[in-house]
Amino acid sequence: MTSKEYKTITDIKGPLVFLEKTEPVAYGEIVSIRLSDGSQKNGQVLDTSDDMVVVQVFEGTEAIDRKAGVKFLGDVFKLPVSKGLVGRILDGAGRPRDGGPEIIADENADIIGAAINPYSRQSPHDFIQTGVSAIDCCTTLVRGQKLPIFSASGLPHNDIALQIARQAKLRDSDEEFIVVFCAMGITAEEYNFFRSDLERTGALENAALFVNLADDPAVERLITPRLALTAAEYLAFEHDYHVLVIYTDMTNYCDSLRQIGAAREEVPGRRGYPGYMYTDLAMLYERAGIVKGKKGSITQFPILTMPGDDITHPIPDLSGYITEGQIVISRELHQAGIYPPINVLPSLSRLMGSCIGEKTTRDDHKKVSDQMYAAYAQGRELRGLVAIVGEDALNERDLQLLKFADIFEDKFLRQDRDEDRTIDETLNLCWELMTNIDTKYLVRLDQELIEKYHPEEKKE
Repeated sequence: MTSKEYKTITDIKGPLVFLEKTEPVAYGEIVSIRLSDGSQKNGQVLDTSDDMVVVQVFEGTEAIDRKAGVKFLGDVFKLPVSKGLVGRILDGAGRPRDGGPEIIADENADIIGAAINPYSRQSPHDFIQTGVSAIDCCTTLVRGQKLPIFSASGLPHNDIALQIARQAKLRDSDEEFIVVFCAMGITAEEYNFFRSDLERTGALENAALFVNLADDPAVERLITPRLALTAAEYLAFEHDYHVLVIYTDMTNYCDSLRQIGAAREEVPGRRGYPGYMYTDLAMLYERAGIVKGKKGSITQFPILTMPGDDITHPIPDLSGYITEGQIVISRELHQAGIYPPINVLPSLSRLMGSCIGEKTTRDDHKKVSDQMYAAYAQGRELRGLVAIVGEDALNERDLQLLKFADIFEDKFLRQDRDEDRTIDETLNLCWELMTNIDTKYLVRLDQELIEKYHPEEKKE
């Protein structure tokens, strides 16, 4: 079957080629297309029925005409994997982009991956220190978690992602994270920024990059994250690495999904995105986690830009459903010149409760986080009130909380791009900032904790 070449192309639409079927072919099978000028293109079977086969072409369908020959290769798409992936830059189809040699494979892994048996899945419990106070204190990251960053156009999400990639570590452990960086539809400028930053800090030695640029074919974008995750699974579960997978930008991925759906003339779902987008995203996000009996882990950090800053848009909406929380980046804070502009109020880490406390971080972490959050939320609310009634109408408590909201943004959220705060430094800073509020208004903190940690109330 592999030797037969078919010249039965009937139609070409966008990245899809439609051909009349002659023999049974499988979904996901790899296809080789030979053009009239002798050059080759690769594709994958997207759909098959009794009389028609739909092939998506990774390199785009330019120059393909009805005379092109199509071969079905009788296998699914596989990625050559080995430890040699670390320190390399590959393109969106898994070919070297850094001018280095081909990857010498220990094995060829199916890019769809194998689902983790729920029984074998271990619940995440190890605290990851990112060095960013807003994340460590209020939306704590856990090893094996999937935690997206909801951003918007023009905000410094890439800077935050790189900072986390450089600084992420397990507390009281010298185990390093390997970063698998998956870029989809990014500009050459963004790519150069990522590459130069990783090279500058030496982080590239512990990273594998899969890069699909904006001018690369949109179809390739659909396989790029699957290649990245296949590499991550191999490094985590075969070689016991802790892998941090960063995707940027999931919005570009979903847009190419919509493009393919439109080319196939499917019935669209919300805002034109396909109805199966939830399933498709879940297939990616659910490849995070820890397996019992294995040392390695996969932690995912998908970055997505919300079109028009709209958190109810299908992409952030579905991502929020599948993943375990979100980190929301605020345009308002960014305009005020605060970096990282993380808005802690809508941000959330659903696994935070199980991994903070005495054994993992510190006994006061939960209470301090609750108190900081409550005081900041009330201070933000009072800002709106002051705009109407003026400061004179506020009582002593409200004035303190109003002032605290500014201190919180200026001292707690604001930090340098290379500043790496330990969890103890972050929590001590919280106590330091809470000295601006009388202890009688710190209603979420126990007296024992105040006596133990409060700089002015400490009992030696």
